[in-house]
Amino acid sequence: MKKLSIALAACAVTALTLTPQAAKAGTLEDVKARGVLNCIVNTGLPGFSYTDASGRWKGFDADMCRSVAAAVLGDGEKVKYIPATGKTRFTLLNSKEGDVIFRNTTWTFVRDVSVKLNFIHTTYYDGQGFMIRKSKGVKSTKELDGATVCIQTGTTTELNLADYFRANKISYKPVPIESNEEARKNYIADRCDTYTTDASGLAATRASFTKPEDHLILPEIISKEPLGPVVRHGDDQWADIIRWTVFALIAAEEHGVTAANADAMAAKKAPATARLLGGEGDLGKMLGLDKDWAKRAIKAQGNYAEIFERNVGTKTNIGLARGLNAHYTNGGLQYSPPFR
Repeated sequence: MKKLSIALAACAVTALTLTPQAAKAGTLEDVKARGVLNCIVNTGLPGFSYTDASGRWKGFDADMCRSVAAAVLGDGEKVKYIPATGKTRFTLLNSKEGDVIFRNTTWTFVRDVSVKLNFIHTTYYDGQGFMIRKSKGVKSTKELDGATVCIQTGTTTELNLADYFRANKISYKPVPIESNEEARKNYIADRCDTYTTDASGLAATRASFTKPEDHLILPEIISKEPLGPVVRHGDDQWADIIRWTVFALIAAEEHGVTAANADAMAAKKAPATARLLGGEGDLGKMLGLDKDWAKRAIKAQGNYAEIFERNVGTKTNIGLARGLNAHYTNGGLQYSPPFR
């Protein structure tokens, strides 16, 4: 019995020794070893994630990927973009082909709980809308009875469409597609009367048309679509890194920290700003990063406002107002917990 007790005690010590090491092994170590962030994005959505004429990924979500890469790897260009449809994005993440999703993805109960995903923060508050040609004379979704509707499969928009039309006793014929580009082509070819997706996606798609003024986004918003980054269940450290990198961009807007002035602001030693930028304390150590991680994230692509306005804001051809995505000090919902 004494030998058995000693053996069991030895096993317990071994378990206690190994458990912390096992807990530390995760996505951060994989990304550092690989030297690149594998970021899952849309196959192509103007303003959010798309490739320009030179093949460079651009957009709101693409820039968020660069901010994370800068925080973790010290270089915002160390990103491998992995294009995904609504059907493939979660498979790519859970199979570990991607480290994080930054792709207009709605936070829902089933995705959070059953699909085993961690939704980090809503980076874009959105809602589902409908786009139609002005020539069809339709002014409201209530006039769409019998319409053909382009709808991406494997998305919340597909479910919202069915719920809304059933509740309003409206009939429709779905035209299933898998990507925004496929929807765009079908809509332009008049294979569907209307296209439904997130309102931001409709604005982005309309901006790509030869005559965007010929197309109307109907006034009704039929759902809540909180969009934001997603990681796998079970890696709290990595979830914290993504979460607090996003919060750093939001806090930077609040404190007036930009890509251009981050170094100067860090030197001013204002307490809240200094903690954010690594000039006071060492919050990065708690994440497994260095003290300058947040400053690098901000310098890479700017604060939240800079990323928003450059890619989809009112001065772009997409022309989206901040609305719910304004900072809370300006009446919006974007808000960062304290860095302390």
